[in-house]
Amino acid sequence: MSDYPAPVRQLIDALKKLPGVGPRSAERLAIFIMQSESRLAEDLAAAIHLARNGIKNCSRCGSYTATNPCEICVSPRRDKGLICVVERPADILRIEKTGQFGGVYHALMGKIAPLDGVGPEQLRIEELVKRVQAEHPREVIIALGGDAQSEATTHHLIEILKPLGVSVTRIASGIPVGSGLEYADELTLGRAIAGRRPL
Repeated sequence: MSDYPAPVRQLIDALKKLPGVGPRSAERLAIFIMQSESRLAEDLAAAIHLARNGIKNCSRCGSYTATNPCEICVSPRRDKGLICVVERPADILRIEKTGQFGGVYHALMGKIAPLDGVGPEQLRIEELVKRVQAEHPREVIIALGGDAQSEATTHHLIEILKPLGVSVTRIASGIPVGSGLEYADELTLGRAIAGRRPL
């Protein structure tokens, strides 16, 4: 990339830091931005600035929001008796896209990872406990991944939530829709069998 002027190289380097954008894609995006009308670059810069500075985390659930508390937390149509616990705010958006959940959320802002120096005290677990004690939901749904850190976080949450008298459940895991058994690893297949339900 030594043939590009320094500002273009700087743009390419910045774009490479985005997830899923490799060197070639970053180069193509940079060239596209350079060849487009200047209005595109201005609109893109303004949108990034607005999203970065105008969006905060909801003080109640942790979701991305322009208002505090967020629209989900204040909506009278949401079932406040169901709290879905997720790792990050982006997970809330993923679940919302399904249209299958009508409760409220609680983002932990991470998962327990001792090797990375992340313990329960670095997460929003204490806030969750206070919510459960104050709001008395009928169910807390744990919607974390299946890796070792998520498992440790799930077990920790079960230990601290069960004594509070709330029903604690976990999302089902198993074979993805449209996939066959030959593509499932032993852990996924085992969980699918253990998590079976009557028809």
